[in-house]
Amino acid sequence: MSEGRNRLGDQTSPYLLQHAHNPVHWWPWGEEALAEAQRTNRPILLSIGYAACHWCHVMAHESFESPDVAAVMNELFVNIKVDREERPDVDAIYMQALHLLGEHGGWPLTMFCTPAGEPFWGGTYFPYPARFGRPSFVDVLRGVAQAWREKPQDIETNRTGLLKALREKATNKAVVASGDGPIIPLRLLDQIAARLADACDPVWGGFGQAPKFPSPYVFENIWRGWLRGRKEAKLFDAVTVTLDRMCQGGIYDHLGGGFARYATDEHWLIPHFEKMLYDNAQLVDLLTLAWQETKSPLYATRIAETCDWVLREMVAEGGGFAATYDADSEGVEGKFYVWDAAEIDAILGADDGAFFRQVYDVTPEGNWEHHNILHRNTSPALLGDAEERRLAALRAKVKAVRDKRVWPGWDDKVLADWNGLMIAALANVAAVFQRDDWLAAAVRAWRFVMDTMRDENGRLFHSHRAGKRLHRGTLDDYANMARAGIALFETTGEAHYRDETQALIGVLDRHFADPQAGGYFITADDAADLIVRNKHCHDNAVPSGNGTLVGVFARLWILTADVVWREKAERQVEAFAGELQGNFFPLMTFLNGYETLHGATELVLVGAPGDPATEALRRAIYHKSLPNKIVRRLAPDALLPPDHPAAGKGLVNGKPALYVCRDMSCEAPVTEPSQFSLT
Repeated sequence: MSEGRNRLGDQTSPYLLQHAHNPVHWWPWGEEALAEAQRTNRPILLSIGYAACHWCHVMAHESFESPDVAAVMNELFVNIKVDREERPDVDAIYMQALHLLGEHGGWPLTMFCTPAGEPFWGGTYFPYPARFGRPSFVDVLRGVAQAWREKPQDIETNRTGLLKALREKATNKAVVASGDGPIIPLRLLDQIAARLADACDPVWGGFGQAPKFPSPYVFENIWRGWLRGRKEAKLFDAVTVTLDRMCQGGIYDHLGGGFARYATDEHWLIPHFEKMLYDNAQLVDLLTLAWQETKSPLYATRIAETCDWVLREMVAEGGGFAATYDADSEGVEGKFYVWDAAEIDAILGADDGAFFRQVYDVTPEGNWEHHNILHRNTSPALLGDAEERRLAALRAKVKAVRDKRVWPGWDDKVLADWNGLMIAALANVAAVFQRDDWLAAAVRAWRFVMDTMRDENGRLFHSHRAGKRLHRGTLDDYANMARAGIALFETTGEAHYRDETQALIGVLDRHFADPQAGGYFITADDAADLIVRNKHCHDNAVPSGNGTLVGVFARLWILTADVVWREKAERQVEAFAGELQGNFFPLMTFLNGYETLHGATELVLVGAPGDPATEALRRAIYHKSLPNKIVRRLAPDALLPPDHPAAGKGLVNGKPALYVCRDMSCEAPVTEPSQFSLT
């Protein structure tokens, strides 16, 4: 007999440890938990959430901390708790099952499964006692258990239907190249960008009414369309209005820097207060791309504040980046971030307080639940330099008081995929704004993941915390770290980043590739505790690994001059191009990488690092919004492969030179920054 107890105490996940003292007999996900369910022939109650999730905390307090609810759970089910950030592979399967049941999804995810882990029914948050028009969680538990005992045929119908649909979803729609032109005509990219821009809120930016998500890869697609085409105003406005509103809205932390996960309203005022590493990485990328064209001081400020926040508050053990900040503190969502008018006046005094409150919409009655979320969207235009300097000094005083509050929970586990996103963002933005401290942080995080989170065979682990590396890496871990390695290679010119990236792809090819249908599975070939092996190209909160690899392979083709990488990129496109016949919206990363494959421009910079003339040319490269540029830095004595179009080209009359190469040919060398242009 297995002892009835909570088994989460020896886990490292902050989310699982939050539940380690529940009266529920929780099991962590794994073969032991599944074996226990099969031994006792009890259905599984699978609960998935994450440490920064507000409604996860609510359900935990109402149900999982209740002895009465726990007694029912322990009697009727084998209860398994999963941190979705530690096990995105598990989460993806059961979230897809919930969608197949017709539910919108979200966390906490509550799924009921057979003892083999096969889902048959589920939902998200269930209250205790009944409220919000939802049944009591205890009533749900008893109802499911009764159906398990008395209606096995209904359970079997649901099980087989869901399992069949999950397996069908795990197959990709490939298209074979015909040789009559590109698989995806570039005009289709223009049409998609235009349709996306048409769907954008022209006043407040973003899509729809509420909630509103940043969706950076979607706005990158629109921005690429604007750069690529006739520079139509609606494309430009879709991106810049959205960024302006987010940067001045309550979704942005005006005191500490960084963006919250999403806004619960259409005006970007009310955030879901959790802060995620991956959102901020993607928004830094997008803001940088837009700044390179607009030179918006607002974007430059938000980029700097967000990167500085990452370095100040999100560096975990060994230099890796932490995952999240919680939405809650002291059991209340947003308590750390909101203000009363009287508090502001007490901190700043009457005159400064009045000025600050007017700018940030702080009123006695409040703009959210009788409190105030700081934002500037009522008057989004920046003030004069002197007034902005005054505001900065006042913000520092208010922040000093906020820093003494009880902080939200910090989930300091290091996730390889999210670190890859932030490493790439910092490497690129460091080159754009000449910030060596940002680059140094990216390098430290890269070394932590590559040196600490790989085994002797070069295989990545997904998570690291408290000295332990856990869970075999997923496709996204390899894809995002590969993208990060290329970004570091382009920024520094140091070849070991390119070589380490190729080693990561080698592991991916051995353990994740589908040689029959193309593309890569989300999990490795030796993952033993999953009911289905997923494969898709859909972006979710983070970019798709299969989509990311299109751009990775395209860049490796240019940077190695090895046609094998172009062939890999083309096969990757063929594997998923058929998905465009359905919904193109979740394929943005795939499409952005496809444009890079067909529109890449290599910029070969020859010159000694640190030479003022070299650095001036380098600044010219990064001063322009060129998402398809691929940068190669060469020392004056470095050699390129003989078949490279820039082979044999070097300094010009002893001066550093920039070569613009496309379609296996290079233009005349550029030696002055003012001469550099792309037409």
